[in-house]
Amino acid sequence: MVSSGLPSAAHFQLLKDEGVNRVIDLIPGDRLQEQQVVEGLSLNYHNVQVEWENPTLANFKEYIGYMALGNSNDDKVLTHCKLNWRGAVFTYLYRITALGESELSAKQDLLAIWQPNQTWFAFMNTVIDDFNAGNNANISTTVTPQIEPPK
Repeated sequence: MVSSGLPSAAHFQLLKDEGVNRVIDLIPGDRLQEQQVVEGLSLNYHNVQVEWENPTLANFKEYIGYMALGNSNDDKVLTHCKLNWRGAVFTYLYRITALGESELSAKQDLLAIWQPNQTWFAFMNTVIDDFNAGNNANISTTVTPQIEPPK
């Protein structure tokens, strides 16, 4: 799996050449143009409408559902948004919950892209708490929220 900011049509072709066969777009709104470009390259396209100021547990569960559509270890998925901030958080959460990867390793990759703000930090904890409750698990995040200046 890979994540990125908003790819151009040329980028989608390069990603296909690198083995990406599915795209999960986390940008809300009318995404028909991108869907047509992606499907025109014979790639699978999915859109999860994630509002920047209000990411939800339902958004993440929808994302997990699309990730589960993969049928082999050869399946390569691009998760993207506008700046790769949503994508980085969704990828981080997927890695530590669904894949059981090391939180510290996933954290390192996340922080290479951005340090989540309070909204996204709260979202991360909501997803982790739900995962722990449903799986009798005890994972936690070591990510700290970005300190935002007072308005």
